[in-house]
Amino acid sequence: MQEWYSALSSFEQVFWSIALIASVFFVFVLVTTLIGGDTDGIDGDVDADVEGDTGIGFQFFSFKNIVAFFTIFGWSGISFLEAGMSKGIVVLLAAVCGLAMMFVMAFLVYQMHKMTSSGTLKMKNAIGQIGEVYLTIGANRSRMGKVQITVQGTLRELDALTDEDADLSTHTVITVKEITSNGILIVSQTK
Repeated sequence: MQEWYSALSSFEQVFWSIALIASVFFVFVLVTTLIGGDTDGIDGDVDADVEGDTGIGFQFFSFKNIVAFFTIFGWSGISFLEAGMSKGIVVLLAAVCGLAMMFVMAFLVYQMHKMTSSGTLKMKNAIGQIGEVYLTIGANRSRMGKVQITVQGTLRELDALTDEDADLSTHTVITVKEITSNGILIVSQTK
């Protein structure tokens, strides 16, 4: 192995060194990602609903992307050298290939982050939804009841009040009109 490496020109040695070292890091990143050691983002359980929070967004410079750059840079450089291209063209094409790989990986990670959901219930999503009274709701906000309603794709049981002049009994079909500041639904009977 050392004889083979010594026989290479210093330019080739640089590309082989970059390719081999970056490949070791690439395998490490791949294995840790597959077993759940992904730490590019901070994934914690936060129960707060932050309006307008779009996350970290598009990340071009991350550890994974830099590893991908050097891996592709090294191996494509070796390939271009084997094809007999000049040193300047090899460096330029290898850099373009590495940058293209960084862009592709950043784009894929960005798209995957867009698919995740926090699971936090956003009460405003209940407005306009139709549901059913589960526990009788007192007329004119006299007694709190419960309704079953689908919000964000999940059937939920939530506290509710009504401004109707008559009690809303169990199994009455209702529509959510508004939400109080403390998260109680204001509903009316669906006609």
